This record gives sequence, structure tokens and C-alpha cells, in this order.
Amino acid sequence: MKKIALTIGDPAGIGPEIVVKALLSPRLHDWLPVVIGDRCAVEAALELLGTSLTIEAVDTVGGNVPLPERLPLIDPGSLDSFKRSMPDANNGRASVGYIKKAVALAMEGKVDAIVTAPISKEALSLAGFPWPGHTEMLAELTATSEYAMMLTGGPLRVILVTIHAAIKQVPSLITRERVLKTILLAKKACEMVGIGDPRIAVAGLNPHAGESGIFGREEIEAIRPAIDEARRNDITVDGPFPPDVIFFRAYRREVDIVVCMYHDQGLIPLKMIAFDTGVNVTVGLPIIRTSPDHGTAYDIAWRGIADPASMIEAISLASMLRL
Repeated sequence: MKKIALTIGDPAGIGPEIVVKALLSPRLHDWLPVVIGDRCAVEAALELLGTSLTIEAVDTVGGNVPLPERLPLIDPGSLDSFKRSMPDANNGRASVGYIKKAVALAMEGKVDAIVTAPISKEALSLAGFPWPGHTEMLAELTATSEYAMMLTGGPLRVILVTIHAAIKQVPSLITRERVLKTILLAKKACEMVGIGDPRIAVAGLNPHAGESGIFGREEIEAIRPAIDEARRNDITVDGPFPPDVIFFRAYRREVDIVVCMYHDQGLIPLKMIAFDTGVNVTVGLPIIRTSPDHGTAYDIAWRGIADPASMIEAISLASMLRL
């Protein structure tokens, strides 16, 4: 059975709740979980949901009794209490501690994958951390230089050339090297889910994919050269396609993955069809990492109404991915 570490994310958000709900899901079986988070937050989630799970303090994963009798917990001891439903520096520091512990377990081979509940970028900033999100943090913690964010939901898979960058910065970040790197990672991402010779489509940056340079030259100077080089390396890739067309083709399963130039270009169509079930995968790491494709949802946190569907999908995907 695959050993999977679950971090509870920002204690103020819905992370503790959706982790507990996922552990109780009948959809998940044949896996060994360990939860990483402060006991006070996990106990509060158990009380909120009125479950019969019993916390068992552990320091690793292995020999665990199957759920739902117990909840194996690694408690870093960061918090004695926590603020709810708002960004807080102490919660930000704690959430980073959970991730560092999960990464260490994965790098040591003590778990087969990690699944991370949502963290707050604002709480990270309040705590003095430089990372804009999980992806960049995980890359630094694993000393990974070539990585990308892939999102999957329904029939769509999208992978991003740029991630957390302002729109005005994106054109200057679209280089042949970046696009080529993402095409190569798109192939790896598909191989992780068992697609041996994936059909990769590349979206343009500009309307109509630049219209032969009329609406911009990024397609001519960066995107097309990257595609041509990837083809010379026997990768099945085509484009650049007009962004308003290629997602329809992907939805019809005519391609396996779409390389997108910026964050919202890929996430808007994906969340349109899989808002509650989308999963984020960090491709290129030496470990398997997935997460729900949503945030901390402070507005509904600690009310017992958070939907665990995306967390359940993230765990299910983590259990089947292969490096």
C-alpha cells in the first residue's frame, strides 16, 4: 500500500477539515496515511465534524491500522492554539513546518507521496517567507531547478510556462528556453499518469496566436522555435494554437495536455469544468506531490461545510502517479 503524507495546510483555513473528511471517504482505500499538523488544529477539526477517529501520535508511516479507527498524526508542536478564518503569521510559520516535514519524509523514502492542503500566501508573507506559493517552496526544498505546475480536472490537463507572475511581466518571461522546458515537463507529466507518447498542444500568448506577428511576436520568436526543437527530439507536439480554440480540442480529448503561457490562461478553462475536483501536481520534483486546486477558503472555514472532493481527487491521483 502506498504511504502518503497529508499536510493540513494553513490551520485557519479549510485544510484540517478537508483532510479529516478525506480520511473518512469510502472512495479511498489501500493506502497508508499520515497527517502532519498541530494536534490542536486536528483535534478542533475532529470536534467540528463529530467523528470517532482517534489520534495516534507517530513519528513516521508504517504498520498503520487501516482507517477509520485511527488518525496517525505527526505533530511538529508549532502551535498551542491558532487563529481561525484569517491570515496569521504564526499559522504561516506552522504551515511551512508541516511542508518541510513532509518533504523530508518523502526525500528519505519514508513516504511515497505528499498531498498538501491549501496554504495562505498572505500568511507566508506575514511570517517573512519569500515564496509566493507551494510550487516555488517545494522546488527550493528539493533543490529542483526544472519544475512546472500541472493542473488536471475532467478531460483537461494544463501545464504552465509562467506561474505566479503579474500579467504585465509575462511577455518578457516567454522565452524559447522556458517554453521548451515546459514542453519537456509536459511529456514527463503525462508519463507520470501512464501516457507513453502524449499529444502535446502549445497555446499562443496573444490573440489568434499572434496572427503572424500582427498581434505580437512571442509566437514567432520564442514559442514556435521551442516547438520545433522539441520535435527534433521526437516529441509529439504542435502549435502555437489560438488560446480560444485549443481548450475546446483538449476538452474533446484530441490532445493529452496543453502548455499554457500564464496562470489564468490554463486555470480558467480547467476550473470552469472541474472547480470542485481539480488537482495540482508539481512536475519535475524528485518526489510526488499533489494538492487540491483551491485555496484556504477563509470565508467558509471552520463551519463544517467545506467540500473535500478536490482533496480526495488529489490523494487518489497521488496514489497512482509514478516518477
